[in-house]
Amino acid sequence: MATIKELSAVVVGGSVAGLSCAVSLLYHHRQRGSTLSLKVFVLEKARSLTAAGAGLGLDPTSCDTLLKWGLPLLSHIVPLSYEENRVFHPILKLWQTVAKDQSYNYHAAHWSDLHRLLYDSLPGDMVKWDHEVTASEVTADGLHVNVYFKKGGSSTVEVMQANLLIAADGSMSGTRTRFLPDEKRYCGYCAWRGVLNASSEEGMKLKAALQEQYPDLGHCLYFDIAEKTHAVLYELKGNRLNWLWYVNQPEPNLRGLSVTAKADDEAIEAMRVESKHVWSEELASLMQGTPAPFLNAIFDREPLKQLVWGRIVLVGEAAHPTSPHVLRSTNMSIMDADVLGQCMVKFDWQVDEALKEYEALRLPQAEQQVLFSRYLGQVKQGLLPLQLPELLVANNFQWENLLQNCVRTFEEGKSESLIY
Repeated sequence: MATIKELSAVVVGGSVAGLSCAVSLLYHHRQRGSTLSLKVFVLEKARSLTAAGAGLGLDPTSCDTLLKWGLPLLSHIVPLSYEENRVFHPILKLWQTVAKDQSYNYHAAHWSDLHRLLYDSLPGDMVKWDHEVTASEVTADGLHVNVYFKKGGSSTVEVMQANLLIAADGSMSGTRTRFLPDEKRYCGYCAWRGVLNASSEEGMKLKAALQEQYPDLGHCLYFDIAEKTHAVLYELKGNRLNWLWYVNQPEPNLRGLSVTAKADDEAIEAMRVESKHVWSEELASLMQGTPAPFLNAIFDREPLKQLVWGRIVLVGEAAHPTSPHVLRSTNMSIMDADVLGQCMVKFDWQVDEALKEYEALRLPQAEQQVLFSRYLGQVKQGLLPLQLPELLVANNFQWENLLQNCVRTFEEGKSESLIY
């Protein structure tokens, strides 16, 4: 097979997964020192950068990878040295720690901070904002992909041809849907999310009260479990407090392909009132005092048997939509990107061979993490037959199995340990 002298890659989606792929391809290309002419384009339907989003957790491998790529990460992250799972008794207003990992070794970051770091590391004209991809197809010779898109709100469809299409268009991926229609899976619950800046006078009071109940705040990822629900709390850089509250409910009506809903004032007020009956006064006060909380509908998918269709490859949440209970979505996206870049240079940009290796490496990793995260959500939301009161007295239930460093598959109540 003749060696490719020039390669062009189109990335669909300019979120963390898509930008990570662009950064990785350029990084590994430079490291290899190839004379190959490499062009990368990122097509993103949003019109510009946004400061939206909330907190995320980066594992040690992701942190090392981002630093390897040259991102100034350290000034934007907070260490999470511990993970603690606690059961809250709303009547007694008491906590019971049921599992704790004192060697957790993650770091917390705000989504928009990480997104900006990735964007700033790319050439200024590489990300094409306001470009909505409408379709894609592998050419008859199998060597290129035609990518069809509209830009600037125009109804005119334009086409771009590339050697490689990287679909990083999120959990509701239009690219994936064209291959696998009607396969989304609503998990049965949504997550209220919010970030409070604790630098104001009122914010400092809220944080001081919280630290009485959460003494390791600033170093710990807290999971609070109550009857058929659970909440998450950790601190972000810049004295910001990030929280989530998972609520069992029917699937909400969402607009387009978004999984985020801007809640109206009535829904927000109902959530704040209910928080007083479910959580401690301190945690409920944080939820009540956070401006503009929003709602995420939680979806995942059954693990795939393939990630590659010709010269089209799925990465990030397009490849493995995952519920957020193991903080895997961002970490898997970064690892997808790094492995893809490594495979491309390993095979000297012979795209088909590189994609075959990428798929073989990433498929088993994704499967076990998607299934374990699903299991954690089902247990903590009371969606399995064994409910919270029974779990507290069950001699055969090991709460340590809920720690994030346990990546397992679960089928019909049985578990099998896996290494990842």
